[in-house]
Amino acid sequence: MKLIRFSLLTVIAASIAAVSPAWEPKTVRDGIAAWQRADYASAVAIWKPLAEKGDADAAFNLGQAYRLGRGVSIDLAQAQAWLGKAANAGHLDAQTTLGLLLFDSGSREAAMGWLKKAAERGEPRAMLVYGTALFNGDGAPRDPLMAYAYVSRAAAQGLEPAKTTLEQMDQILPVDIRRRGVEIALQKAAEKPAPGAKAPAKVAAKPATKPAAPPAAKPPVKVASKPAAPTPAEKPSKAVPNGSWRIQLGAFSQKSSAEALYRKLSSSAPIAGHPAIYVAAGAVTRLQVGGYASRAAASAACSALSSKGQACFPVAGK
Repeated sequence: MKLIRFSLLTVIAASIAAVSPAWEPKTVRDGIAAWQRADYASAVAIWKPLAEKGDADAAFNLGQAYRLGRGVSIDLAQAQAWLGKAANAGHLDAQTTLGLLLFDSGSREAAMGWLKKAAERGEPRAMLVYGTALFNGDGAPRDPLMAYAYVSRAAAQGLEPAKTTLEQMDQILPVDIRRRGVEIALQKAAEKPAPGAKAPAKVAAKPATKPAAPPAAKPPVKVASKPAAPTPAEKPSKAVPNGSWRIQLGAFSQKSSAEALYRKLSSSAPIAGHPAIYVAAGAVTRLQVGGYASRAAASAACSALSSKGQACFPVAGK
């Protein structure tokens, strides 16, 4: 009886094994799926071991999670560390995001290094931010020629803030510099990656990003926007019209351009009910919108605007 019983148990166990699906390890895509259904903790749990094993996509996404505080507490040091691992592995989005994050934290020299790398590889947002910095001499030596080349490439790729910035440059720079800048842009666009160059890691989808504040533009160029999220944008904080913080949306050679942009954006949720403030700065007019209760509230408004391609950064009111 014992022998028969043992045989039956063996057969039953074998039949269960035959119909049970084999366990499959989790992938970056599994983490993305969890993120998209707002199960951030599960997404982080999937990405972390993959990132620790050197997966650049997982490291990039994990860095974004730490930057946003989703699935983990906000930890910008951890965000920079994981984004740095991905950036060093050649992840293009990580290079751009890390550069913007460093710039926002005041580490201009380190930021420019990463943004330049990404710009050289043709990343439109990096080209716009780096080109703007070159035009303004903000964190990099002033170079109007290369500034025009980078920004014109970004505009040619359809980046709307780059088109606006290019229009401002067109009003300031002489024709010969603009013509040479376009020639350089075309030459760089035609260049092939150097032999052995690592291609950027491809991610099927990325976590929603809360863009860090972009570099402050000096006259006359409008600052670049930060990376936009492929998933729904962050909700802006509730506006407090009588607050002392402002957001800056650009610098224009003509006040009418600043007024036109405010009219265009005045009905949007982050700006509705907030007054426009036109700040004269030499030959240009800076468009600022006031009435935010704190830097956090201003940053949240900028995040919502930046996710839609509008350059924006918070400034303390006077």
